[in-house]
Amino acid sequence: MQVSTYIQDLLYRYECVIIPGFGAFLTQYNSANLNAETHTFTPPLKTVSFNRQLQTNDGLLANYIATVQGESYEHALQKVRDFASSCSKKLALGEEVILFKIGKFTLSSEQTIQFEPVNAENFNTASFGLTTFVSGQVYREDALALEGTSEEAVLLFTPRARRPYLKYVAVGLIALAVAGLGGMKLYEGNVQQYNLVQKQKATTKVQNQIQEATFIINSPLPTITIPLKKQTGNYHIVAGAFREAANADKKMGQLKEKGYAPAMIGKNKYGLHQVVYSSHNDRLEALKNLRAIKRTENSDAWLLIKKLQ
Repeated sequence: MQVSTYIQDLLYRYECVIIPGFGAFLTQYNSANLNAETHTFTPPLKTVSFNRQLQTNDGLLANYIATVQGESYEHALQKVRDFASSCSKKLALGEEVILFKIGKFTLSSEQTIQFEPVNAENFNTASFGLTTFVSGQVYREDALALEGTSEEAVLLFTPRARRPYLKYVAVGLIALAVAGLGGMKLYEGNVQQYNLVQKQKATTKVQNQIQEATFIINSPLPTITIPLKKQTGNYHIVAGAFREAANADKKMGQLKEKGYAPAMIGKNKYGLHQVVYSSHNDRLEALKNLRAIKRTENSDAWLLIKKLQ
């Protein structure tokens, strides 16, 4: 069902997505967790649950479908109602309703709707790419435990016999090091003095050449024509929509300074100038870039599906 795809997109951005006449999906943040017994590390999660009591239409799902499909709000709302009616009929007939990457609905013997979420799906965009992993157990040994365990262990700590002649060798090495250091200092002083003299000569020569130089441009440089790449693709990551064209241009400049290649794809049905981060031919690639932008740049960015002229 295509409506389930739109629900999945919204669960990454919002904490409540209502299906009018059926119920609401709720997301909850869970911090990272370490199980000391199983040595399992779980990254921060955003899990989903279902509440049958929340059925009042808040317009979020229908408005998102209308924007993506480029159709009227009333037509999109009717699609949502048909989807809710289809789910209710299947449950009444004893069938399962499975929403891809969201969960499964069943009807219990008490005629209540049961929801089983897909535990493998994490709707927390901040944890994109992170998975649960198991770390090996770390063992620590106490070095003091070796003391007094056996005669062999005691022998390991027996000090070696002193060697008096090593003292004189060390004194000789120190004397050589001091002598070498004094010679190095003298050499460095001579090198610095030589470099200073040569630098002054080079500076004087350059200044004289600058005073004598005359710059004449015989002919202007030819005009360079830079072809601009046309924005392609039907999936656009929207950065904002502006009533004034000047504000849209300002937004374009800000995105260029941040390293993006933005574009204006014209006005929407409300007469607003739309500025996009980028456009893509592949929907999955567009969603991947959208999640990255929402996580690091702009949490209000959204995906527009529109065929450019």
